[in-house]
Amino acid sequence: MNGKRLLCLGYGYTSAALARRLAPAGWRTAGTTRSPEKARRLKQQGVEAVVWDGGGLDPRLSDDAGAILIATPPDEKGCPALRAAKQALADHARDINWLAYLSTNGVYGDHGGAWVDEETELRPTSMRARRRVRAEAEWRAFAAKHDLPLITFRLPGIYGPGRSAFDAIRAGNAKRIVKQGQVFSRMHVDDIAAALEASMRAPRQHDLYNLADDEPAPPQDVVEFACTLLGVAPPPLTPIEEAGLSDMAQSFYTDNKRVSNQRMKAALGIALQYPTYRDGLKAILKAENKPDQ
Repeated sequence: MNGKRLLCLGYGYTSAALARRLAPAGWRTAGTTRSPEKARRLKQQGVEAVVWDGGGLDPRLSDDAGAILIATPPDEKGCPALRAAKQALADHARDINWLAYLSTNGVYGDHGGAWVDEETELRPTSMRARRRVRAEAEWRAFAAKHDLPLITFRLPGIYGPGRSAFDAIRAGNAKRIVKQGQVFSRMHVDDIAAALEASMRAPRQHDLYNLADDEPAPPQDVVEFACTLLGVAPPPLTPIEEAGLSDMAQSFYTDNKRVSNQRMKAALGIALQYPTYRDGLKAILKAENKPDQ
């Protein structure tokens, strides 16, 4: 791919994992953040950090950006990154080899625990998910107008170092909430980065991928396994009706589905490093316990 500069509009956990993966191949990374303090930390890490308050962006930010990752959540008006960068993207369309929009599998809504794939009907149940459906459509229309190689990735629950069941357990916040038949799909952040990188080599193969590992699982099973690895007693099982969840947390349990990753694996040719949450959690703990070199 020409133009080895990655521009991340919304530089967060997934963006950082992709940047780390691309760095050995000579990629440079630029990213936006709302926090001046975070921008200072990113600059110390070699990231071209730009403080962005959600308003207009300097069109020069996209200069020499052969790859662009959109990781900003939509608001009531749509995607803020599209509003801010559409002119710059249109002006540089011929130089952009890969344009990725990170969405969520929440757009599928509730399918009663059945498997869903990229062709499944969208049944968003929350305002957040409905905004994602709208943002996806806006990006598709914009990309089609300017012949941009847009790929939409529908992400599951993301976990990895510093963001896993271990952290909740150690903080005393872990719960084993039970809702009969409920499962969630999830994926280790490094496998997400691997899928994104693989798509960069074939940006027009498919314009939509579900990202997920091989085993959708009940959330209480993940917490129990993490406790076993740590050698601590798991928290008690709590029926969802007694869990005292916030409205937002409760809304995640409204949707029940198993997300298929078959297109991702077949088209991108990747083998997951962490095909289940058990593989991912064991690797995280092993890395934590590894002596400093």
